[in-house]
Amino acid sequence: MINITVPTPDVTIFKQVDPKESNIYGFTQFHLITRELGGIFMFYNDKDELLFVGKARKIRPRIKKHFEDSVSPMKKHRDEVHKIEVCVVENPVHRDIYETYIINEYKAKYNDDKVYFK
Repeated sequence: MINITVPTPDVTIFKQVDPKESNIYGFTQFHLITRELGGIFMFYNDKDELLFVGKARKIRPRIKKHFEDSVSPMKKHRDEVHKIEVCVVENPVHRDIYETYIINEYKAKYNDDKVYFK
């Protein structure tokens, strides 16, 4: 059996109730997320339930794309996202392993494409 330890999030940002500055769906702290490094990201609702897990070579632009893109699996659920956790993982193979493991182990609600065990 392989033992996988999910990395501790490097950055966690929360939706602001009354944002005073420019924002995307209430998130004003995107500057805390790296623009140049790769990793995994997790979207949670206000009950701390895992909604979606993704990976990217450049994390910040990919997360923003989920809030702006018309083909994102999150397009109908963007308002549910209350918290975003980001783990920097530079190795693309490790990113894929972590993403698949988290989706299946923690039952990400809107990741249908990588669910192997129901």
